[in-house]
Amino acid sequence: MISKNKIKQIHSLKQKKYRDELNLFIAEGPKTVGDLMHRKTPKLIVATHEWLERNHDKIKKECEVCEVSSEELSTVSLLKSPQQVLALFPIINNDEQQLSAEGLYIALDGVQDPGNLGTIIRIADWFGIKEIVCSHDTVDVYNPKVVQATMGSIARVNIRYVNLQDFIRNIKGKMPVYGTLLNGENIYKKSLTSNGIIVMGNEGNGISPEIRALIDSPLLIPTFQQSKDKADSLNVAVATAIVCSEFRRNV
Repeated sequence: MISKNKIKQIHSLKQKKYRDELNLFIAEGPKTVGDLMHRKTPKLIVATHEWLERNHDKIKKECEVCEVSSEELSTVSLLKSPQQVLALFPIINNDEQQLSAEGLYIALDGVQDPGNLGTIIRIADWFGIKEIVCSHDTVDVYNPKVVQATMGSIARVNIRYVNLQDFIRNIKGKMPVYGTLLNGENIYKKSLTSNGIIVMGNEGNGISPEIRALIDSPLLIPTFQQSKDKADSLNVAVATAIVCSEFRRNV
C-alpha cells in the first residue's frame, strides 16, 4: 500500500521545480531502475511483489520500499503501461568532473525534445562516450520522458549543464571543436581525430550563431537524395548517431 502523500510527491516530480526542490527524479521499469541501482541507492522503491522477490538482495536497508499491486502501481506510474517498478533517485551532480583532452565528448546546444535527449544519451553510451555537456536551454535530463528514453544509459553517461559558449571558449586549443553545419566538410571524406567535442544543435535552428563561431571543424552529413523533393534535415538524434559512428570508425 502506498499513501496519497507519496503518490502526490511522485507526481510532483514531473515538474522540474519540484525535482530541484526535492533533489529527486523518477525512474521506471526493471532495466532503467536496475541500471541506476548499480550507481545510486534509491530513496524510494514502489514495486510489485514479483519484482521485489527477484531483487530483494539488491535493495539496501536505507531505501524505503512500498509493495503494491499492478493496479496500485498504475495510479503512481507516469507510464501508460507500468513496468513492475518505479523508483526515486537522488539527482546526480556531475558539474565538478574534469574533462580529459584525450576524450571524445558531445555538446548539445538547445536540444528541446525529451525523446531526442534520451536517445542521444543512449547513443553516447553505445559509442563509449562518457560525458555530454548541455547548454542551459537544453531540456532537463531528469525529465521523466528523457530518463525513460535512455533505457538505462543515464546510469553510465555523465550529463552537465553549463554556459556552453564560455565552456567551449575555455577548451578551444586543448581539443578540437566539431559541429554539424550546412557549410561543413563532408564527414565521410574528413579525417577525424580520436578526441574532441562534437556540437549538435537545436531541432529547428541548428547550432546557435554564438556557438557556430567557436567551431574549428564544421562537418556536413551529405544527402544522397538527388531529387528536389527530399527531407530538409535529419533528426538531431539520428545525426548524432551518424557522427559518433564516423568518429569511432576512423580510430
